[in-house]
Amino acid sequence: MTSTFEPAPETRAALVTGGTSGIGLAVARSLQQQGLRVAVADLDRPEARAVADHDGLTFIPADLSRRDDCRAAVDATLDALGSLDVLVNNAGFQHIEPIRSFPEDTWDRMLAVMLTAPFLLMRYGWDALSRSGAGRVVNIASIHAQVASPYKSAYVSAKHGLIGLTRTAALEGAAVGLTVNAICPAYVRTPLVDGQIQDQARTRGLSPQQVVEQVMLEPAAIKRLLEPQDVAALVQYVVSPAAWGMTGAVLDLDLGWTAR
Repeated sequence: MTSTFEPAPETRAALVTGGTSGIGLAVARSLQQQGLRVAVADLDRPEARAVADHDGLTFIPADLSRRDDCRAAVDATLDALGSLDVLVNNAGFQHIEPIRSFPEDTWDRMLAVMLTAPFLLMRYGWDALSRSGAGRVVNIASIHAQVASPYKSAYVSAKHGLIGLTRTAALEGAAVGLTVNAICPAYVRTPLVDGQIQDQARTRGLSPQQVVEQVMLEPAAIKRLLEPQDVAALVQYVVSPAAWGMTGAVLDLDLGWTAR
Protein backbone atom coordinates (compact mmCIF):
# COMPACT_ATOMS: atom_id res chain seq x y z
CA MET A 1 0.00 0.00 0.00
CA THR A 2 1.31 3.43 -0.85
CA SER A 3 2.06 5.53 2.22
CA THR A 4 0.45 8.93 2.53
CA PHE A 5 2.76 10.02 5.34
CA GLU A 6 4.36 13.38 4.62
CA PRO A 7 7.12 14.26 7.10
CA ALA A 8 7.27 17.81 8.39
CA PRO A 9 9.93 19.93 6.63
CA GLU A 10 12.05 20.30 9.75
CA THR A 11 12.30 16.50 10.10
CA ARG A 12 13.28 15.85 6.47
CA ALA A 13 16.90 15.13 5.61
CA ALA A 14 18.57 15.65 2.23
CA LEU A 15 21.83 14.60 0.61
CA VAL A 16 23.09 16.80 -2.24
CA THR A 17 26.13 15.64 -4.19
CA GLY A 18 28.54 18.21 -5.55
CA GLY A 19 26.92 20.43 -2.95
CA THR A 20 29.62 22.98 -2.17
CA SER A 21 29.61 25.00 -5.39
CA GLY A 22 27.47 25.97 -8.37
CA ILE A 23 24.09 24.30 -8.75
CA GLY A 24 24.66 21.92 -5.85
CA LEU A 25 25.34 24.71 -3.37
CA ALA A 26 22.31 26.68 -4.57
CA VAL A 27 20.15 23.57 -4.13
CA ALA A 28 21.56 22.84 -0.67
CA ARG A 29 20.92 26.39 0.48
CA SER A 30 17.40 26.38 -0.96
CA LEU A 31 16.48 23.13 0.79
CA GLN A 32 17.98 24.38 4.03
CA GLN A 33 15.93 27.57 3.80
CA GLN A 34 12.84 25.38 3.47
CA GLY A 35 13.65 23.76 6.80
CA LEU A 36 15.35 20.57 5.64
CA ARG A 37 18.51 19.27 7.28
CA VAL A 38 21.09 19.04 4.51
CA ALA A 39 24.26 17.04 3.98
CA VAL A 40 26.55 17.83 1.06
CA ALA A 41 28.91 15.28 -0.47
CA ASP A 42 31.97 16.57 -2.28
CA LEU A 43 35.67 15.98 -2.75
CA ASP A 44 37.59 16.51 0.48
CA ARG A 45 39.11 19.94 -0.08
CA PRO A 46 39.61 22.74 2.46
CA GLU A 47 37.50 25.16 0.41
CA ALA A 48 34.63 22.66 0.23
CA ARG A 49 34.68 22.11 4.00
CA ALA A 50 34.81 25.87 4.55
CA VAL A 51 31.69 26.45 2.43
CA ALA A 52 29.77 23.72 4.25
CA ASP A 53 30.85 25.02 7.66
CA HIS A 54 29.92 28.59 6.74
CA ASP A 55 26.40 27.54 5.71
CA GLY A 56 25.81 25.05 8.51
CA LEU A 57 25.68 22.10 6.11
CA THR A 58 26.85 18.63 7.10
CA PHE A 59 29.95 17.95 5.01
CA ILE A 60 30.56 14.43 3.74
CA PRO A 61 33.89 13.87 1.99
CA ALA A 62 33.44 11.55 -0.97
CA ASP A 63 35.00 10.74 -4.31
CA LEU A 64 31.91 9.49 -6.09
CA SER A 65 33.93 7.73 -8.76
CA ARG A 66 34.60 5.15 -6.02
CA ARG A 67 31.88 2.67 -5.14
CA ASP A 68 32.94 2.48 -1.50
CA ASP A 69 32.66 6.26 -1.19
CA CYS A 70 29.10 6.16 -2.55
CA ARG A 71 28.08 3.69 0.14
CA ALA A 72 29.97 5.66 2.78
CA ALA A 73 28.20 8.88 1.75
CA VAL A 74 24.77 7.35 2.35
CA ASP A 75 25.87 5.76 5.63
CA ALA A 76 27.39 9.03 6.83
CA THR A 77 24.21 10.94 5.99
CA LEU A 78 22.10 8.48 7.95
CA ASP A 79 24.53 8.59 10.87
CA ALA A 80 24.58 12.40 10.93
CA LEU A 81 20.95 13.20 10.14
CA GLY A 82 19.12 10.04 11.16
CA SER A 83 17.13 9.67 7.94
CA LEU A 84 17.24 10.27 4.21
CA ASP A 85 14.17 11.75 2.53
CA VAL A 86 15.66 13.65 -0.40
CA LEU A 87 18.57 12.72 -2.67
CA VAL A 88 19.82 15.20 -5.26
CA ASN A 89 22.35 13.68 -7.66
CA ASN A 90 24.18 16.73 -8.94
CA ALA A 91 27.93 15.96 -8.93
CA GLY A 92 29.69 16.01 -12.27
CA PHE A 93 32.44 17.46 -14.37
CA GLN A 94 33.26 18.11 -18.00
CA HIS A 95 36.02 17.22 -20.39
CA ILE A 96 35.98 18.67 -23.90
CA GLU A 97 37.84 16.53 -26.43
CA PRO A 98 37.20 14.86 -29.80
CA ILE A 99 36.41 11.15 -29.61
CA ARG A 100 39.60 10.23 -31.44
CA SER A 101 41.70 11.69 -28.62
CA PHE A 102 39.33 11.41 -25.64
CA PRO A 103 41.28 9.91 -22.69
CA GLU A 104 39.93 6.48 -21.79
CA ASP A 105 40.47 6.95 -18.06
CA THR A 106 38.56 10.25 -18.17
CA TRP A 107 35.68 8.51 -19.93
CA ASP A 108 35.58 5.88 -17.19
CA ARG A 109 35.67 8.47 -14.41
CA MET A 110 32.97 10.66 -15.96
CA LEU A 111 30.54 7.76 -16.33
CA ALA A 112 31.36 6.62 -12.80
CA VAL A 113 30.57 10.02 -11.29
CA MET A 114 27.55 10.97 -13.41
CA LEU A 115 25.82 7.64 -14.06
CA THR A 116 27.11 4.87 -11.82
CA ALA A 117 27.19 7.05 -8.68
CA PRO A 118 23.52 8.11 -8.97
CA PHE A 119 22.59 4.44 -9.36
CA LEU A 120 24.68 3.42 -6.35
CA LEU A 121 23.43 6.26 -4.15
CA MET A 122 19.85 5.33 -4.97
CA ARG A 123 20.59 1.65 -4.38
CA TYR A 124 22.27 2.21 -1.01
CA GLY A 125 19.71 4.82 0.05
CA TRP A 126 16.64 3.02 -1.29
CA ASP A 127 15.43 1.58 2.01
CA ALA A 128 15.76 4.91 3.83
CA LEU A 129 14.10 6.84 1.00
CA SER A 130 11.28 4.29 0.98
CA ARG A 131 10.77 4.53 4.73
CA SER A 132 10.16 8.25 4.31
CA GLY A 133 6.81 7.59 2.68
CA ALA A 134 7.44 10.67 0.57
CA GLY A 135 10.98 10.15 -0.63
CA ARG A 136 12.30 12.30 -3.44
CA VAL A 137 15.19 11.71 -5.84
CA VAL A 138 16.14 14.51 -8.21
CA ASN A 139 18.76 13.82 -10.86
CA ILE A 140 20.38 16.94 -12.26
CA ALA A 141 20.82 15.93 -15.85
CA SER A 142 21.39 18.54 -18.56
CA ILE A 143 19.96 19.61 -21.84
CA HIS A 144 22.67 17.25 -23.08
CA ALA A 145 20.53 14.42 -21.74
CA GLN A 146 18.19 15.33 -24.61
CA VAL A 147 20.53 16.52 -27.36
CA ALA A 148 24.19 16.12 -28.27
CA SER A 149 27.07 18.47 -28.94
CA PRO A 150 30.48 17.66 -30.39
CA TYR A 151 33.47 16.97 -28.14
CA LYS A 152 31.29 15.86 -25.20
CA SER A 153 30.99 12.12 -25.81
CA ALA A 154 31.31 10.98 -22.19
CA TYR A 155 29.17 13.77 -20.75
CA VAL A 156 26.37 13.28 -23.28
CA SER A 157 26.47 9.49 -22.86
CA ALA A 158 26.27 9.72 -19.06
CA LYS A 159 23.43 12.23 -19.10
CA HIS A 160 21.41 10.26 -21.65
CA GLY A 161 21.84 7.20 -19.46
CA LEU A 162 20.70 9.16 -16.42
CA ILE A 163 17.31 9.72 -18.05
CA GLY A 164 16.83 5.98 -18.48
CA LEU A 165 17.85 5.39 -14.88
CA THR A 166 15.42 8.09 -13.71
CA ARG A 167 12.47 6.55 -15.51
CA THR A 168 13.25 3.02 -14.34
CA ALA A 169 13.68 4.08 -10.72
CA ALA A 170 10.43 6.06 -10.88
CA LEU A 171 8.52 2.93 -11.84
CA GLU A 172 10.13 0.91 -9.07
CA GLY A 173 9.67 3.56 -6.37
CA ALA A 174 6.04 4.46 -7.01
CA ALA A 175 4.56 1.81 -4.72
CA VAL A 176 6.27 3.30 -1.66
CA GLY A 177 5.64 6.96 -2.49
CA LEU A 178 9.18 7.53 -3.77
CA THR A 179 9.34 9.87 -6.76
CA VAL A 180 12.31 10.12 -9.10
CA ASN A 181 12.63 12.97 -11.59
CA ALA A 182 15.28 14.61 -13.74
CA ILE A 183 15.95 18.27 -14.42
CA CYS A 184 17.65 19.23 -17.67
CA PRO A 185 19.00 22.78 -17.58
CA ALA A 186 20.73 24.55 -20.42
CA TYR A 187 24.02 26.29 -19.60
CA VAL A 188 24.13 27.62 -16.06
CA ARG A 189 26.56 30.28 -14.87
CA THR A 190 28.81 28.14 -12.63
CA PRO A 191 32.55 27.56 -12.17
CA LEU A 192 32.11 24.37 -14.21
CA VAL A 193 30.66 26.30 -17.15
CA ASP A 194 33.40 28.92 -16.85
CA GLY A 195 35.87 26.07 -17.36
CA GLN A 196 33.87 24.80 -20.33
CA ILE A 197 34.03 28.20 -21.96
CA GLN A 198 37.81 28.15 -21.78
CA ASP A 199 37.99 24.54 -23.02
CA GLN A 200 35.67 25.18 -25.95
CA ALA A 201 37.53 28.36 -26.85
CA ARG A 202 40.68 26.25 -27.11
CA THR A 203 39.02 23.37 -28.97
CA ARG A 204 37.06 25.51 -31.42
CA GLY A 205 39.54 28.34 -31.92
CA LEU A 206 37.10 30.98 -30.64
CA SER A 207 37.25 33.71 -28.04
CA PRO A 208 35.43 33.03 -24.74
CA GLN A 209 32.72 35.57 -25.63
CA GLN A 210 32.25 33.91 -29.02
CA VAL A 211 31.82 30.55 -27.28
CA VAL A 212 29.01 31.96 -25.13
CA GLU A 213 27.25 33.69 -28.02
CA GLN A 214 27.90 31.28 -30.91
CA VAL A 215 27.96 27.92 -29.14
CA MET A 216 26.20 27.99 -25.77
CA LEU A 217 23.40 30.42 -26.53
CA GLU A 218 23.03 29.93 -30.27
CA PRO A 219 20.37 27.16 -30.02
CA ALA A 220 18.48 28.93 -27.22
CA ALA A 221 15.45 31.17 -27.70
CA ILE A 222 16.28 33.16 -24.55
CA LYS A 223 19.79 34.52 -24.99
CA ARG A 224 21.13 34.47 -21.44
CA LEU A 225 22.75 31.97 -19.14
CA LEU A 226 20.72 30.43 -16.34
CA GLU A 227 21.74 31.06 -12.74
CA PRO A 228 22.17 28.26 -10.14
CA GLN A 229 19.19 29.66 -8.22
CA ASP A 230 16.96 29.01 -11.24
CA VAL A 231 17.69 25.29 -11.04
CA ALA A 232 17.39 25.29 -7.25
CA ALA A 233 13.90 26.79 -7.49
CA LEU A 234 12.75 23.92 -9.69
CA VAL A 235 14.33 21.35 -7.38
CA GLN A 236 12.49 22.98 -4.49
CA TYR A 237 9.18 22.35 -6.21
CA VAL A 238 10.01 18.80 -7.27
CA VAL A 239 10.81 17.74 -3.69
CA SER A 240 7.76 19.51 -2.24
CA PRO A 241 4.49 17.81 -1.25
CA ALA A 242 2.82 19.59 -4.17
CA ALA A 243 4.80 17.45 -6.62
CA TRP A 244 3.60 14.12 -5.21
CA GLY A 245 2.11 13.10 -8.56
CA MET A 246 5.20 13.87 -10.62
CA THR A 247 7.55 10.95 -11.19
CA GLY A 248 9.63 9.78 -14.12
CA ALA A 249 9.45 13.31 -15.48
CA VAL A 250 12.20 14.93 -17.52
CA LEU A 251 11.91 18.65 -16.87
CA ASP A 252 13.59 20.89 -19.43
CA LEU A 253 14.86 24.21 -18.15
CA ASP A 254 16.45 24.88 -21.49
CA LEU A 255 15.75 28.48 -22.53
CA GLY A 256 13.70 27.13 -25.43
CA TRP A 257 16.57 25.05 -26.79
CA THR A 258 14.39 22.04 -27.72
CA ALA A 259 11.35 24.03 -28.86
CA ARG A 260 12.57 24.19 -32.44
